Amino acid sequence: MSALAEKQKPFFFLIDFELEVPIVCPIDKAEELGFYFQIKKFKNFKPKFLDHKPMTLSIDPVPREVYANSFRKVVEEIYKGNTFLLNLTFPSAIHTNLKLEDVFHYAKAPYKLIHKNRFVVYSPECFIKIQDGYIYSYPMKGTINAQLPNAKKKLKTDPKEINEHNTIVDLIRNDLSKVAKHVKVTRFRYLDKIITQKNEIYHTSSEIKGKLSPDWKNRLADIILSILPAGSISGAPKAKTVSIIQEVEPGPRGYYTGIFGYFDGENLESAVNIRYLEKKEGQLIYRSGGGITFLSNLESEYKELIEKIYVPVI
Repeated sequence: MSALAEKQKPFFFLIDFELEVPIVCPIDKAEELGFYFQIKKFKNFKPKFLDHKPMTLSIDPVPREVYANSFRKVVEEIYKGNTFLLNLTFPSAIHTNLKLEDVFHYAKAPYKLIHKNRFVVYSPECFIKIQDGYIYSYPMKGTINAQLPNAKKKLKTDPKEINEHNTIVDLIRNDLSKVAKHVKVTRFRYLDKIITQKNEIYHTSSEIKGKLSPDWKNRLADIILSILPAGSISGAPKAKTVSIIQEVEPGPRGYYTGIFGYFDGENLESAVNIRYLEKKEGQLIYRSGGGITFLSNLESEYKELIEKIYVPVI
């Protein structure tokens, strides 16, 4: 990665949550390996204009009792002082009349990725952006159904959501301070709306910015590795929280909640691999979850996990 960046050669990269099977390759090689992606305005494929057919989507979420067992273990760890925010995720089976390729082309998202017939990502969340020598991060924490009465006010004033978002902003600010100077929060807790096949959702994000040293391209791999995994999908303190995640979740996350991105020779854009749909043994699996704090309620957290199972096809 650093060698390509130093030579200003564009490349694609995909890094899994466990840091076990990272992929870094020139752009033309990405297509050969079966990776097609869109990051903001850049794409390495020709869009297919498909006829919009009625979409069917049914969900077999993780059983409540299975989720509750892990939830209780996380709460125990919180009260022991081992973590104060942990992003707990589970896979759910879904059934739809769309193929993965259909979902990829239909989905409306700033960051999209598909790998052959294995998985598709349509993420709303930036991991980091590097532009003109500055590094930016946009942690996303806080979600609510936009159709609820006074949804914006509820999201902005909910103590649990405030605590969760503030924790992640502080974590990301500290992460960026490892690799950049003059790190500051330039936008705090702004709302974005996503339209899905079933409803509208508000997300809360913040913008954090820092100044990189002039030789950042030579150090690009170290910069990225030092701030992985993304704080918004792990928790705090990060190292101990990740070890708890590996104990309470049903198995490795793989590329789910990892990152993918594109370096154009001068600047870099990347996304967190959330809103993740994969095919396993002929079954479509959707991974989702949310942040658990001492203010969390089992019912609302389980409901949020299900609420995040969507395809933004409108």
